[in-house]
Amino acid sequence: MRCLRSLCLVAFASLLLLTTGVRAGPYPTRSIRIVVPYAPGGNSDLIARILAVRLSESLGQSVVVENRPGASGIIGSEVVARAEPDGYTLLLISSGNLTTNPTLFTKLPYDTVRDFSPISNVAYTSYVLSVNPSLQVKSVKELIDLAKASPGSLDAAIPGIGAGGHLALELFTSMSGAEFTQVVYKGAGPAMADTIAGTTKVIMDALPTSLENVRGGVIRALAQSGTQRSPLLPDVPTMAEAGLPGYEAMVYNALLGPAGLPRDIVLKLQAEVAKAGLTAVVRQRFAELGLTMTASTPEELADFIKVETVKWAKIIREANMKIQ
Repeated sequence: MRCLRSLCLVAFASLLLLTTGVRAGPYPTRSIRIVVPYAPGGNSDLIARILAVRLSESLGQSVVVENRPGASGIIGSEVVARAEPDGYTLLLISSGNLTTNPTLFTKLPYDTVRDFSPISNVAYTSYVLSVNPSLQVKSVKELIDLAKASPGSLDAAIPGIGAGGHLALELFTSMSGAEFTQVVYKGAGPAMADTIAGTTKVIMDALPTSLENVRGGVIRALAQSGTQRSPLLPDVPTMAEAGLPGYEAMVYNALLGPAGLPRDIVLKLQAEVAKAGLTAVVRQRFAELGLTMTASTPEELADFIKVETVKWAKIIREANMKIQ
């Protein structure tokens, strides 16, 4: 009887641990994966890989990046939304898809607010409007004039429907009146590769993944999307300077986990992201790529998602953006 009573107490204690969310042992005790819902080589992928190296060092466990591209970030996002909320599957996603998919898609396999645990914003940067050098335009005005002369004759590489680069280009077309034929890819990497090859002629891509291609002369930069010129491309004007006053578009990248992620894990990961941004190695690498570290609290990220979703919903509807 005494043995049976002891077994019952053990079972009860185990059940109590499960129901209260208390874990045995510190977090993490094994490898963590960061899902990037885009093809390798894009802005989010670069950020995730830089962050993964630092987190591996500070957490004492390997942190691996897993690319799950397709469907405007939906495929990779769903992987995380359906994962166990134990801190071992995370999502590094562009604010573009994160905050526009709810408007662009009538049915998503997850709810952006309900099915994720915000952890932290990680970094932000601007976009660069570029063309293949074979296109005989040297300025934004010349590109607009050419596009208006033959509407739809120029192919523009899109890194995914609703991705930040897509939205920034849509904002450009709505403000300039230029029209392009959009060619949709599964990420910024393949979109840029085809623009370099000349398969497509125009691209709006993040500064970090445009930088070396501009410097190498394989694409020609016409304008930057921020309100100030980047010191990394001092000769490339802002859109306002190039003739579109009021134009501004930035890309943020955020780290999230599945809904129900324990508060202590959320706070631990947020603190590690913030610490990563203070290290000389990360700060230097981000600066070299034109990225600005912007670690936020989980609550600030949650508010950011809500505000950006409303903001871009208005722009999407005004631009009459369609899923192709």
